[in-house]
Amino acid sequence: MRRLCHARLRAQIIKELLSLLRDPRSRIVLIVPPLMQLLIFSFAATLELNHVDLAVYNRDTGRASHELLAELGAAGFVDHLFMVHSPAERRALIDQERVIAAIEIPPDFSRRVDAGRTATAQVILDGRQANAARITLGYLDEIAARTGAMLVAGGAHMRDPTVVRHGFNPNLIYRWYVVPSLSGILATIIALIVTALSIARERELGTFDQLMVSPTPTSEIIIAKTVPALLIGTLLGLVMIGADVFLFGVPFRGSFVLLLMSLGLLILSVVGIGLMISAIARTQQQAILGAFAVAVPMVVLSGFATPVENMPRVLQWVAEALPLTHFLVIVQGCFVKALPPAVVFAEAWPMAVIALVTLVFAQAFVRRRLG
Repeated sequence: MRRLCHARLRAQIIKELLSLLRDPRSRIVLIVPPLMQLLIFSFAATLELNHVDLAVYNRDTGRASHELLAELGAAGFVDHLFMVHSPAERRALIDQERVIAAIEIPPDFSRRVDAGRTATAQVILDGRQANAARITLGYLDEIAARTGAMLVAGGAHMRDPTVVRHGFNPNLIYRWYVVPSLSGILATIIALIVTALSIARERELGTFDQLMVSPTPTSEIIIAKTVPALLIGTLLGLVMIGADVFLFGVPFRGSFVLLLMSLGLLILSVVGIGLMISAIARTQQQAILGAFAVAVPMVVLSGFATPVENMPRVLQWVAEALPLTHFLVIVQGCFVKALPPAVVFAEAWPMAVIALVTLVFAQAFVRRRLG
């Protein structure tokens, strides 16, 4: 009897894999979009500024101001410096969004530098581009510190120039953060779509009715739907992780075994969510819409774009219940630093609990449909 159950389960798993891989369109959807998205998003999803235009209102004629302007002109992130001669010109450039920031150098700038005192220059930022403007201010601060100057943003209080050393990512290469995170995000979306379509596809083809009258228990159906998604999601995740290392040059310093185990827990958690969506949806179109309705909030709340700590308390609780939130901590830590096993397990056990809960609920949803 046990041998018969194993043979039946193996046949169902093979049937699920063949239904996914035999169709050329399904193969293209599973392979091409994730790799293209990884390549495109790795360059598009960045907070680095490489093309910035600045306005400069220089009211000083001394050596120090010319040195500051020379540093600004030679900076790699600055495309063009607009020299203005009045506050009205400076304001017009910001209002027209031709520059993201304007620097005003006071008349006593060089005199203060020559006297050994800290010279100050005012920076006016375009508040409509708040995040980019703050990043620009950070770049300008570093340049000003090299010339013994100090920048004051919008008339705010003066700040002492500091020397900052960034751990694990000394050059602040934003791709080192984005690319590993995209591997987890794209693997999550693929696994979610694959499982969301599984039961809905059979319902459209009419084979789900045969499944309802068969002696197959619900647990076997869940396993048969889970294993193909687990294999495909893990394989695609590993391909994208390999691309992170060998194509984008992101250093990998952690444990590959722990990362692989965490990836498997992530896929299992997502599979349970996908099966619940598939059990509810009546068509494949509804399943796809349901998958994206779940995937988008999951990505937003995972901490990929904004820190979870900055969210309201209620959303922080929701984020902790999402498997992607915990996996991003693991994958980012395994790449840029050797994340200790204790930290990995601290983030892995919530994913194991989430996977257990979602698979139990998925079984209940499927049993209700079969009933």
